Amino acid sequence: MATETSTEAPKPAKQFILKEEVIVEGKWLKLEKTTYTDPFGKSRTWETVKRTGDKKGATADGVAVIAVLQRTLHYDCILLVKQFRPPINGYCLEFPAGLMEENETAECAALRELEEETGYKGEVVECTPALYLDPGLSNSTTHIVSVVINGDVPENTRPKQKLDDGEFVEVISLPKHDLLQRIEELIAEEHIAVDARVYTYALALKRAAEIPLQVPFGKF
Repeated sequence: MATETSTEAPKPAKQFILKEEVIVEGKWLKLEKTTYTDPFGKSRTWETVKRTGDKKGATADGVAVIAVLQRTLHYDCILLVKQFRPPINGYCLEFPAGLMEENETAECAALRELEEETGYKGEVVECTPALYLDPGLSNSTTHIVSVVINGDVPENTRPKQKLDDGEFVEVISLPKHDLLQRIEELIAEEHIAVDARVYTYALALKRAAEIPLQVPFGKF
């Protein structure tokens, strides 16, 4: 009898980093050459961007804030910010956002950044775990924090920004119920760039509104 030869492919091994070497380091960022193993044990390299410094106690690099402005006799609005971004040589529409400070919670960072960039004071309703922004390029992380703003209280009727020197931020309030359409109008009219998180959120709102109420079979 002939002996059968196994043709089963070897199982891929767990990948891991072998070493990291700094190529160049600036004030805020550094570029590293990362050497790692592929699933078959072969050594490969990658170029990685990281933030400099170590913020003790911070659970992520920063926060991004989904802020819903609620006012009597008005549609609910999403607060966004528009600012010039040198890497893209243009203006970008984004959620209010910023870096976390040492030993600061994501919730506190979100409320602080919201007030600094928009002038509004809000209340946190939800916070995500630390999420990766662009893992093919960087290890940068952020918390997405959902906040509601009572626009009827005196402290929010005439909000004033508290921007740092060198910050130039324009606050843009768009109706939540047609957020995607309003964003696309800004793209067409002002040729503005849009942060992927903002567009994805707007797209999700639109898709959710299009789904009819589904009643489980047999339950009325």
